[in-house]
Parts: sequence; structure tokens; C-alpha cells
Amino acid sequence: MPHSIPMGRRSLHDLTYLALEGEIVAAGHSMAHTRGLWRALYRDLADELSGRSELPPPLRRWVDEGLGENGRFFADAPTVAADIPSSDGLTRKFLLRLADGQTIETVLMGYPGRFTACVSTQAGCAMGCVFCATGQMGFVRHLRPGEIVAQVLHVQRALQAAGETGLRNLVLMGMGEPLHNYDAVMAALEIITDPRGLGLAPSRVTISTVGVAPAILRLAAEERPYGLAVSLHDATEAGRSALVPASRRWPLEELLAACRAYGRQTGRRIFFEWTLITDRNDSPAKALELAEALSGIDAHVNLIPLNPTQGFAGQAADPSAATAFQRVLRAAGIPSTIRQRRGIDVAAGCGQLRAEKTARKSGSAPLASKFTEGEAFQERSDPQSSPG
Repeated sequence: MPHSIPMGRRSLHDLTYLALEGEIVAAGHSMAHTRGLWRALYRDLADELSGRSELPPPLRRWVDEGLGENGRFFADAPTVAADIPSSDGLTRKFLLRLADGQTIETVLMGYPGRFTACVSTQAGCAMGCVFCATGQMGFVRHLRPGEIVAQVLHVQRALQAAGETGLRNLVLMGMGEPLHNYDAVMAALEIITDPRGLGLAPSRVTISTVGVAPAILRLAAEERPYGLAVSLHDATEAGRSALVPASRRWPLEELLAACRAYGRQTGRRIFFEWTLITDRNDSPAKALELAEALSGIDAHVNLIPLNPTQGFAGQAADPSAATAFQRVLRAAGIPSTIRQRRGIDVAAGCGQLRAEKTARKSGSAPLASKFTEGEAFQERSDPQSSPG
């Protein structure tokens, strides 16, 4: 049964290394104990901290008391509402239930010699992209740092149980808009990339945004070391606003200016996501508009065939249209990748599995969803593209 978190309690998984060290020192213990507890949490992937014999007795008592019934802390431990592997064995979709009963989606994708996880940052989403199942749900709440970290811990444990190597890549492209939950996302990534624990390389982390321009500038100003992907989908204000309502809040011109500033300050390439929709944004003329819009930006375009949804009447572009679109980008000197959907049988698009579960309970027809770069794909790159 889902349960609410008692008022005043904090999750240990919400705490960065320095914050955890501060709590341990404030309790009268040596800061040296922080490393042992951090290792238990993020190297040993402990799902039960009480009574761990490898912790020194003073730290063990502090943990046992802190996590006890009247303690100040708890550990994030989402339960599994669904765990569905794809028929090709390459994609695994988890629907995780949080302490308050909300469900979020996490996808694990396998490639030769590496694994990528796609995690959620919100329950629902406020951005309202018309072709996205999560956007069609509406916004419920932000996730805490620990609820984001817990998804990575879950897939790491799943890989460990299967005798596989750990994660290589992390993409924040699941449910929610990461830059709408900026502070929690940055705290979670600090934990996930800390070399004393999970130790994912920051260069292997990609944040996907619908285009929250002020937060893109903040990423650059704070010199955050993560990759950036921007969901574009149309290169005109009218066309993009019809698909991405958030463009009315952060207009295309403002977004592109933020991207140019980001590129100048960081020196990093930006990935732009373009969901190909028949007779909407899949023509060579639209490709020319995109090429002009990206002028002066070190860009790589991910072309994503639409996965039709009940809530959106559009259809996926024909493969020949995708190839023609890519040909125009190539002529303009812009590298691109055509993403081929994978994991369809496990509802691997963001929000799709949750929507289907909800629909079954209510008796309504399920929503499908789009597939983004991080959610399930096999790739076919333009010859000009740099290796990913």
C-alpha cells in the first residue's frame, strides 16, 4: 500500500555528499564516517541500511536511529508496479510507485557493450506537448532529488542482478521537464555523478528540455558539465507553438538566442530533437527552415518518427520523407540521426505505460506516445554525424 512520508523527515537519497557529511558531523560523529555510508548507498547499492555490519558501530547506531520509526530520515525505495522486457530483449520498462502512490517511468536500454537509462524528473508534465502522452496527463508534482536518484539505483540493481555491467549513459528524457525542476535535478545529478558512489561520468549525462530558455542560460552560467538536448519540432513560431505550447512562454527567438549563448559559453554541441509528423513538419521546405534557424549553432539534429497517440491526430512521417529531410540538413552541413523506434511492445515512450495502466483501471482507451532520443531507439546516423 502506498504511504505518505511523515512530516519533517528527509530522505538520505536527497542529500549530496557534503549535505550528508554535515548531518553526520552535526550529530557528533567524525566526517570520515560519511564515506562508508555513501559507499553503502551508492557503491554497494544497499536497499536496507539498518544493521549493516560493515559500518562502524557509532555510524550504525546513527543510521538505525535515524531510519527508525521516530527518526529524522527515510530511504527512497520505490516499489515496482510493472517490469516489462521488450520482445527483442534490448529494452526494459519499469513503472515505479513512489511513497505517495504516484507512478513514474524508467527505461533501461541495452546496446553492444553499454547500457543507457532514461529517467523521469516529474510526475506528469506542465509543458503540454500535444503529441506526448505525459504532456496529455498534465502536471502532478516535481520529483525530489532522491526520487530521481532512486531510479538510477533501481536500474543499477537490475543490471547487477542480471550479471551485467553498470550504466554508461543517463538521459533525463522520461516523464516531466527537467529544467522545470531545476534545483532537484541538479542535486540528483551531483549525487549520481559523484565519483565516490555511482560515479557516472558527467559527459555521459544528457538533459532534455522543451526549451526553458532562462534555465538553459543558467546551465551555462553555472558551468554544468552535462549534455543538452532541445525539443524543437518546428522552426517557425506559429508551427512550434501549435505543437509545443511552452513556446508561447519562451518564444522560438528567445530559445535560439539562449542556445547560441549556451554554445558560446560552454563550447558544447547541442542536440535538437525533431519529431517527424506527416504533412506537418516533414517536408524539405521545413528542413530548410530548420537549417536556417540553427545557423551559427554547433548542432546535431535527432529526427524522430512520431508514435501516434489517441490524443493527437498526426501520423508518423514516411521513411522516405525522413531521408529527404536528412538530405537537406546534410547539404547545409548539419549532422543528423534518424531514430528508429524500439521497445514499442513495452510502451517505452515517455508516459505511455502509465497512461495504459491508468486507462485499464478506468476502462478508457490507452494513450500511446512519442518516442524521444532517450526513450527507445535504434539509430541510423548521417555519414557526417559524429559518433555518439
